[in-house]
Amino acid sequence: MDPYDVILYPVMTEAASLLVESENKLVFIVNMKATKHEIKRAVEELYDVKVEKVNLLITPKGQKKAFVKLHPDYKAVDVAIKLGIL
Repeated sequence: MDPYDVILYPVMTEAASLLVESENKLVFIVNMKATKHEIKRAVEELYDVKVEKVNLLITPKGQKKAFVKLHPDYKAVDVAIKLGIL
């Protein structure tokens, strides 16, 4: 699956911004058919970072939300600023 098909858009709510700052995590809405491995590969390709872990959640609206924890060598704040969401 193409990385641009996997990652639909980043989420920046108040809770998501706290995750960026405190836990070095980014939050994305992703394709319903995407797996953790595909999401990890897509984030690494699109944003030039190393991903440590991916957690998934299906929202009540029927969307798939991915919580992507970055490797300690990379800062989620830097990626969020590059995306223009912080």
